[in-house]
Amino acid sequence: MKGLKLLVFDCDGVLFDSRLANREYYNFILEKSGRSPLTEEELEYVHMHSLTECIEYLFRNHPELKEKALKIAQNTPYSKFFKYMKMEEGLKEFLDWAYSRYYLALCTNRTTSTKPLLQYFGLENYFQLIRTALDIPKSDPKALASILEYFQVSPREALYVGDSKVDENLCLSCGVPLISFKNPHLKALRIISNFAELRSFLENSSFPKDGLFYSAGSQKSS
Repeated sequence: MKGLKLLVFDCDGVLFDSRLANREYYNFILEKSGRSPLTEEELEYVHMHSLTECIEYLFRNHPELKEKALKIAQNTPYSKFFKYMKMEEGLKEFLDWAYSRYYLALCTNRTTSTKPLLQYFGLENYFQLIRTALDIPKSDPKALASILEYFQVSPREALYVGDSKVDENLCLSCGVPLISFKNPHLKALRIISNFAELRSFLENSSFPKDGLFYSAGSQKSS
């Protein structure tokens, strides 16, 4: 893609299918705290938000259990649940191809589990910069703006690959085009379903002249 210098990736839902791992992790915390298991709506929420935000949300109706739950979470290494995660097909092949062509960065609402997770799957050397919720949560535009500043690139020289409304809002706040991963309901430059499609798009496309974003579902990859 002409003019593109930086690719920024979300972690959960893009690099990994982590829904089962998140379900197991948060249900463990809920059980130990004395609360019922996740609802499907709550599972959707924890898939997108930081640990602190998730504890606040999950115990919104049980404030007396919140402090206990937070301590359990802090003392439960997420690495126990890595076995439930699945790396997206073709990810390593794509990163091997992209590594010499673009700056690569990670922007995630994970916290302390981020680097151990990358190491577990052998991905730790691909990313020149990693931003987690320990640095800045993705609800704050600075999470992405600080990555642009680090690499000294403009929003029009970057793409963000994400899968959630949190990612969409982050991109809109910074003027960075979004590539939607498996989610046809986001306002995105392109919707892709795998990393082979992403490579093809980068090799054969250029930024549109009529704006950074299309309406949700309007630019599905063929």
